[in-house]
Order: sequence, then structure tokens, then C-alpha cells
Amino acid sequence: MKKTKKKKRSQSKSRRARRASSGRRTAKKSAVKLWEFKDFLSMKEIRREELDVLFKLADKMKKSPESFYGKLKGRSLVMLFQKPSMRTRVSFEVGMQEMGGAAVYMAPQEHPLGERESLKDIARVLSRYADAAVVRTYAHSDIEDFARTASVPVINGLSDSYHPCQTLADLFTIREKFRTLEKINIAYIGDGNNVLNSLLYGTAKMGANLAIALPRGYEPGEEILKDIKTLSKESGAKISLSNNPFTAIKNAHAIYTDVWVSMGQEKQREQRVRDFQPFQVNGAILGKAPKDAIVMHCLPAHRGEEITDEVIENPRSAIFDQAENRLHTQKALVYLLMTAKRKKA
Repeated sequence: MKKTKKKKRSQSKSRRARRASSGRRTAKKSAVKLWEFKDFLSMKEIRREELDVLFKLADKMKKSPESFYGKLKGRSLVMLFQKPSMRTRVSFEVGMQEMGGAAVYMAPQEHPLGERESLKDIARVLSRYADAAVVRTYAHSDIEDFARTASVPVINGLSDSYHPCQTLADLFTIREKFRTLEKINIAYIGDGNNVLNSLLYGTAKMGANLAIALPRGYEPGEEILKDIKTLSKESGAKISLSNNPFTAIKNAHAIYTDVWVSMGQEKQREQRVRDFQPFQVNGAILGKAPKDAIVMHCLPAHRGEEITDEVIENPRSAIFDQAENRLHTQKALVYLLMTAKRKKA
């Protein structure tokens, strides 16, 4: 009887070991599947699980950058910009250098999209030279067309519709400050622009609450809001719109703003400044917000317009942490896209 019991216990342990081993193999496979998609064009396509993987990797890269030196040796990133940028360009260039790769910058005046040669031809040629591309442009359809033709991963460095790389840094910063994103209350005060569009998708997927305050007529598009409503039901996120910034900040952990006049909107400047004046993030706003609320801005800031000096320089400002985190999240993004195993088309 004793031998039989021992034998049964041994068989039971063996079965548990096989199940555990099988579970580890399944987990490993699913981790690879998370990054089988080729491009990062908006926050619409990426899943919550993929964001979790990216944030954990970015955290490692930030704490121990030397562990990733040389990880992308021999790899190259081409950056095709139709709009200038300091943060997007420098963070990608430095990130590639820190991981042992190279980055090539193409300025707006060097290669206007579709003028000297077709977008399809540019995408095909650059795919032969580089391992990935960052495209920063006006029309989001240009990035989509480029990605369809390119055979390498394409990253949206900004379009008029979305700014997903900024949202990665935004969510990572909030997660860093509060150790979670679930049920965190974010107040966004400002224009219904590309930054807000991406932030809407990011918060809805991660289960964070987003209270938006903006003037009438500047709301996000109906199609986006319809998508967000569906995503919010799945994650438990609460998304609200109002025309009162003091309502938005009532329980805020983070207060976020952006410029009132983006590139390409210069002709609307006078009207926009008038419409958005009551939505300035200033001492009065900060004074009414919860004491632990941080302040965020994607930069560049027009000091004295959408945000005042006293708020930018306040100890509660996380603006420059947010700017730094562009580097860490984009390093993680590029690394994952360049090293992921994908099914052949």
C-alpha cells in the first residue's frame, strides 16, 4: 500500500510539473504573439497586454540602460519628418544610439512627401535601407499609406489625428508616479486634438478615468468617442466631457494641457486664444485641485497662454519627467518592434 501511495504521489507531481512546464511554454508563446503586429500607427491597434509589456520594459531600460547597450547593434532607424520636432527627433536618435543602433533624420525640406517621388516609392526604398521608420506628418492617411507599402515596422511620430508615442510617455509617467493606471483620474483641459485623441484610447484601454474640459466646438470626433465608449465598458474607465475646467479637476491625480494652436492652425490663432482663455491651467486651477495632483504638458508650451510659469515651475509639475520618458518608452517600442518574431505574409 505504501509503495502504491508513493507511486501515485510521484505520478501526481510529474503531472503537475508537466502542466506547469506547459503553462510556461504557453505564456512564452503568448508574449511573442503580443508583438506580432508590424506597425505602431495609433493607440487604437495596441492592446492593454502589449502596453503592460512595453511599460515593464521601459521601466527596466530607465533603471538600467547599460543592460541594453548594443542590443540593436547593426540596426538602423530612418526618421522621415514633415513637421519639425525636438523631443521626437532627439529621443529616437539618442535611444537608438544607446542601444547600439543608428538613426538617420530626413528634414521636412529635404523630402516633401509626394512631391519629388511617390509615397509608395519612398516607402519601398527606405525599407531596403533601414530596419524601421518613424514618420511624422500632417495627414494620418499618409502614414497609413506608407505603412501599407513598407516592409519594415512604421511608427507614427505624429499626425494631425494621433500622437501615440506621446501617450506612451504620458501613461508611463502617471504609472510611475502612482504605481498604477487603473482608476487614476486624469483631467485634460484644452483642445480636442491629436494628443487628446491618443490619450482617449490609452486611458480607455488601461482603465484610467479621463475628465475632459474644453470649449464648445472643439470636442473630439464622434467616431472616436463612439470607439471610446465601447472600450471604456470593457476596461471600466470613465470618460466625461464638460465645458468647466474646475469640474474636470475635482478628483484629479493628474492635470494635463496642451497648446491651443497646433502646427498648421496659425490662421485660427486669434479666435482660438479667445475661445480657450477660460481654460488656462494657472494658479487658480492648481489651488482648487487635490493636493497630490501632478501637472502635465506634452511640450512645447506657450508660457502665459495654455499654462502659466508658476504652474510649469511648481514642485507638482511632472512636465520634464514626462519629456524624459519619451526616451524610455520609445526605446522599448523600437526594441519590441525590431526584435519581435512575426509570421511571414
